[in-house]
Amino acid sequence: MPQDNCCHHSHTAPPPSTGAIAGATGEARWTHLRIEAMDCPTEERLLRDALGKREEIEALEFNLMQRELRVRHHFTDIEPLQKLVAALGMQAEPVDGAGPAAAPAAKPWWPLALGGVAALAAEVCEWFGFGPQWLVAALAILAILAAGLPTYRKGLIALKNRDLNINALMSIAVTGALLIGQWPEAAMVAVLFAIAEVIEARSLQRARQAIRQLLGLAPQRARVWRDERWQDIAAAEVEPGTRVQVRPGERIALDGELLAGRSSVNQAPITGESLPVEKEAGDTLFAGTINGEGELEYRSTRKADDSTLARIIHAVESAQNAKAPTQRFVDRFSRIYTPLVFAIALLTAVLPPLLFGGAWLDWVYRALVLLVIACPCALVISTPVTLVSGLAAAARQGILVKGGVYLEMGRQLAWVALDKTGTLTHGQPRQTDFIALRGAERPLRVLASSLAARSDHPVSQALARAAQADGLALENVENFTAIAGRGSRGDVQGHALHLGNHRLIEELGLCSAELEARLDALERQGKTVIALLDESGPLALFAVADAIRESSREAVAELHRLGVRSLMLTGDNPHTAAAIAVQAGIDDASGNLLPEDKLARIEQLQASGQRVGMVGDGINDAPALARADIGFAMGAAGTDTAIETAGVALMDDDLRKLPLFIRLSRRTHAVLVQNIALALGIKAVFLALTLAGSGTLWMAVFADMGASLLVVFNGLRLLRAAH
Repeated sequence: MPQDNCCHHSHTAPPPSTGAIAGATGEARWTHLRIEAMDCPTEERLLRDALGKREEIEALEFNLMQRELRVRHHFTDIEPLQKLVAALGMQAEPVDGAGPAAAPAAKPWWPLALGGVAALAAEVCEWFGFGPQWLVAALAILAILAAGLPTYRKGLIALKNRDLNINALMSIAVTGALLIGQWPEAAMVAVLFAIAEVIEARSLQRARQAIRQLLGLAPQRARVWRDERWQDIAAAEVEPGTRVQVRPGERIALDGELLAGRSSVNQAPITGESLPVEKEAGDTLFAGTINGEGELEYRSTRKADDSTLARIIHAVESAQNAKAPTQRFVDRFSRIYTPLVFAIALLTAVLPPLLFGGAWLDWVYRALVLLVIACPCALVISTPVTLVSGLAAAARQGILVKGGVYLEMGRQLAWVALDKTGTLTHGQPRQTDFIALRGAERPLRVLASSLAARSDHPVSQALARAAQADGLALENVENFTAIAGRGSRGDVQGHALHLGNHRLIEELGLCSAELEARLDALERQGKTVIALLDESGPLALFAVADAIRESSREAVAELHRLGVRSLMLTGDNPHTAAAIAVQAGIDDASGNLLPEDKLARIEQLQASGQRVGMVGDGINDAPALARADIGFAMGAAGTDTAIETAGVALMDDDLRKLPLFIRLSRRTHAVLVQNIALALGIKAVFLALTLAGSGTLWMAVFADMGASLLVVFNGLRLLRAAH
């Protein structure tokens, strides 16, 4: 990927001499600018074309997600750069800090609302013949002034820079419609495009907010040992090597190494592990993870802005930047379509009168008819109406798709990568196995669950929930003691009992070759095993695991029927990964993966030229979700950041919605191709009729409106899709 994962541009112009260029110096340097108006690839292309021509500028690096531009240049200060950007209708300010861009001030909504009402009123007056023509014209002009002035300004700047982008296309279309008296159409084109711009800007802003929300995972303050006492200070001020304290239930503020205390730590935000990890002296702690039942003291090993969480935030931002935004179809097509039709219209107006003595007014009229035909109203509507219908159909099925680009791309997926915890599985440990070694099942479960109910540990709570579900009555426990990192002990019915993990069995000297074999067999299935023990040895074994969702197997099988392969990426151990993959019918599985490892696997698949989707529900999945061609968040159980980072959210956590989404994407693409063919085909027919002398303005208006209605009705067919 390019440096900083941004779009990169450079040319090899020799450095200018100091005297040759005013305001330039022989030494190149980097300047970091924030440009609030740089919201989409249209502005990026305009900036790239204009700035890239200057000899004083060596390289441009764009970060659309944060609206930032890094420039390597030979100017002595940034004022010439700011003037160049200002000439394009945008303002550039130097970036002082490394934080994400602040949200720009909200634009007033009333001009767009006024424009919409005025355009609709003009359409109604024209259609039903209400009022004089000047009223229709006045309403249309009011709509264009209210909603279309920003587009006009950008369009004029683009034309001045010989860049026929979508803003220039819209400006020319509206002007052309006004010149031949199509007032309502001019107004509606201006208003519809303004609405599309607002939707796009808000979509980008939500993605930016998701990155900022990641910062809230790590506490802003930390409790450190300073001046012979514990003090609360800003986490950003804590240097590596500082002694830090974290109390039960608190989030850990900084990466570090545990010095004193024992506790279970929920590392799901970082590693994706389904169960809390027991921590003791010497173990690593991650910023943003959640401390369990014990007080801990640790030595910070990294500054706050270099923590594992901070690197995840950077990975999310970089992955989003590396994924180049899809240019809108009309913007791309206008490079060919608009110049071609306008050239034909110009030649139609000029050549016949000059060369063949044709009547000027007759041929100018034909040229104006061509301008109406060139109006891209049907083309502008064809894509969004189809995509909006597809998005609405998806929403009815409980699939939240956050943009037409994802709906278009879904049909191309070759691989779907899935996180395990909370995606393929429920995300909550459950008791899966019980083995009675000495005694009857029910009494042994009563003894074990009585001890387990006194503990807050997730594994013990899984045993207690299973006992409650089976209606087992718990016994009173005396002398209960929690053994950190091992389990617990207590007296039940006069018996001294232990309930603990493999480590506790070893420390009590109660392990045997036969027991080791049983433990190993269960652990190889990816399960956590605990034992109920008395003084003479183990009484029973319990296995706890995060159970697979009932719908997961069906979803994977349906993906295979659609020709899509599956891959599981998880932070859990490889035994668990392999076991779940077999149960779900997944093609491939990888375990012990950190967020950057998941990201690397996604990029590895993409390097082979294949489209890859990623399904996850946690912060640890966010970099991979952002880097994948389509990120799918498990909406009901997923974190806000996963949902914001992903392009698609499955609102009821049913993986069977994945193949449903892919089928809907394929249908949407088919309708999209039909609509584009209709819009262009109808215009091609009337273009030929006009050149042949049979076309009239009324026919042109009918062709444009007819094409628009056809594509609208065809797109709305998607709303009837039930499956």
